Amino acid sequence: MQPITPQVTSDSEDFKHNSEAMLAALSQYRSAEKRVVDAENAKAARYHERGLLLPRERLSLLLDPGAPFIELCAMAGYRMYDDRDGTGAGGGAICGIGVISGRRCVVRIDNYAVKGGTISPAGMEKALRIQQVAHENHLPLVTLAQSGGANLMYANETFAPGGRGFANQARLSAAGIPQVTVVHGNATAGGAYQPGLSDYVILVRNQSGMFLAGPPLLKAATGEIASEEELGGAEMHSSIAGTGDYLAEDDRDGIRIAREVIAALPGQAPALPPRNWEEPQHSPEDLIGVVPADSRTPYLVDEIIVRIADGSAALPFKPEYDQQTYCGHIRIQGHVVGVIGNNGPITPKGANKAAQFIQLCEQSGTPLLFLHNTTGFMVGTEVEREGIIKHGSKMIQAVANARVPKLSIVVGGSYGAGNYAMCGRGFDPRFIFAWPNARTAVMGAAQAGKVMRIVSEQKMQRSGAVDNAALDKLESDTAAFMEAGSDALSCTARLWDDGIIDPRDTRTLLGLLLDICREAEVATLRENSFGVARF
Repeated sequence: MQPITPQVTSDSEDFKHNSEAMLAALSQYRSAEKRVVDAENAKAARYHERGLLLPRERLSLLLDPGAPFIELCAMAGYRMYDDRDGTGAGGGAICGIGVISGRRCVVRIDNYAVKGGTISPAGMEKALRIQQVAHENHLPLVTLAQSGGANLMYANETFAPGGRGFANQARLSAAGIPQVTVVHGNATAGGAYQPGLSDYVILVRNQSGMFLAGPPLLKAATGEIASEEELGGAEMHSSIAGTGDYLAEDDRDGIRIAREVIAALPGQAPALPPRNWEEPQHSPEDLIGVVPADSRTPYLVDEIIVRIADGSAALPFKPEYDQQTYCGHIRIQGHVVGVIGNNGPITPKGANKAAQFIQLCEQSGTPLLFLHNTTGFMVGTEVEREGIIKHGSKMIQAVANARVPKLSIVVGGSYGAGNYAMCGRGFDPRFIFAWPNARTAVMGAAQAGKVMRIVSEQKMQRSGAVDNAALDKLESDTAAFMEAGSDALSCTARLWDDGIIDPRDTRTLLGLLLDICREAEVATLRENSFGVARF
């Protein structure tokens, strides 16, 4: 591999201008993130008086101190459904990948401090995504449960996906992936099946409650009167029903037991040999200023690769055949990676090159990294005659069918079918994250406005009356609508990615994700037919 020489340097005026724009976008995201945390902390005194820990306090106790934590889908549902001020972002839970008792795990902490931890449609989609992450990466799933259940305002949208969540739990167990749940509060109706379908259940004395029908519904349905403890308290489920496996004294004790359960499980993956690597010759810190502030200004993906690759070195694949689509081999923290990036629209030659490169990586078992910054496939008479549709289809087929781990980082725009070809959310990358300047949409806002104008103008011409003022308004309104719905916060709210990251963290994050993917490959799971049943 040969070192890459960057063209953008940190002492240039362009770099300064670019970094200011990127930092402003990052600040907007951090402010939105902070609103959620502030909403939780505002209720701290109330819950501490009841002897409860806040959700993030529980998370801190669960994870090994100092170990990395990758939060996933932190802004799910941001300003969607009934989240008017952004404080309900996260979909009712804090989720991610962390280390518990020395073992990497997927964790879900119900965020009961915000709207009771009720689950919106975005929250349900997030829950399913977390299960997918656990399954694909062979990681134990640990849940600290205390939720109001589904948001009844959207029950018609969450009911069927909720069933899929329970089916996934059964399949995770059958696949040999342990699920540990601490029930910190009430688990009612369908919510009772989440711990019921877990492999290990920890209940908290005088705090946990599990019942298919709570006392009010029981009285209304049958006339029977029972207290919460009699009906489904922690002691009853631990000593009589047998639904609980461990009985804790309080929040902290329940989390302690969960950590001990994880520690007691034998490792699924053998220890991998240590890797040695050379740090990039050009600092990843400079990623804050390499992307032009104006998204219409082109730049070479080399400017990113040089700052994430070991030794800032790469082995480009067919560099003379097509320069719009970059393909090549790099190493990231010792992991060999095949990287595909965009220097412009995807041409017929670029699609062919990428399809071949993906197949070569599949043949060698090399993970793929997609760095999105594309307006999509090239359009026009010339490329249509060159077969852009059939060649683009080859690339899409290769992306869809490659079985090696696929990681995507949206570093700029990701438009139209280019999003598909670059392994967007619909193509199930193992992980997909976005920079704060990222935009994802069917097309650019300005282009969408012009398309609507042209179509409407043609319709007006057929009717014999063209209203230019109406066309101006339609064009501007369409562009504004598309612009507002395609920015990074809007896209991450819809779970089109797993989260927004600081560009300067890209190399570190990719190293962790590649570690996770590698560990999953060598893990040995003890599968069975039906999962572990609760007797």
